[in-house]
Amino acid sequence: MSKITTVIFDMFDTLLQNQHQLWHASFDGIIREQGLNTSRDFLWKEWRSLDLKFRVNRIQPGVPFQSYYHGWRECFLQAFATLGLEGDASAASRRFILDLGQRPTYPETLEALGAIQRQWRTAILSNADDDYLLPALNRLGLKFDAVLSSEEARAYKPQPGPFQEILRRLGMTPQESIFIGDSQFDDVKGASEVGMHTVWINRAGIPLDPKLPAPDFQISSLLELPRLLGRD
Repeated sequence: MSKITTVIFDMFDTLLQNQHQLWHASFDGIIREQGLNTSRDFLWKEWRSLDLKFRVNRIQPGVPFQSYYHGWRECFLQAFATLGLEGDASAASRRFILDLGQRPTYPETLEALGAIQRQWRTAILSNADDDYLLPALNRLGLKFDAVLSSEEARAYKPQPGPFQEILRRLGMTPQESIFIGDSQFDDVKGASEVGMHTVWINRAGIPLDPKLPAPDFQISSLLELPRLLGRD
């Protein structure tokens, strides 16, 4: 792949850990801070069902853009109402945003990025609000040639707009770039449909969905990337 000049990464679940147990810890904190008379599992189940609906609805034609903060605040409002809780939905959403900005890296992230940045340009394209993406990037301590959030793009992957905008900012064609992400839907589908090369980082060994575009490559660790990118 000698024609590749730039490697564009998703952020959460790709470079930074974002497993459900980390989400659960945020819900434990929200319940504790607000003194809510419920269990983590009850609140999580109700909120998560609403969050999944938000994620489906946000990419429907004609639906106005809504940031994660505002979308999650609505989810908390509805979850609190359903469970009969007098919680502060705005504070709950802010707490979740704060925690996301503190996500840890995967063990191989810094080593892999260091090797890649010695030979290729790098960029970040993430479905995220700036209020947690930018602190997370600061904690990572690395420079990228371009960074774009869904909040700034006013659209979510896999919609083409964010991919086209990051390419515009980098001043390159899709064929010169490769996108690395953990989601076959958000990342592989979105990037491939605008003509970018794609790598699915599939740490859990999830089977490919035959209804979605297949990635050009599939890896289980970021440490596989330098050799993969160095192929002629």
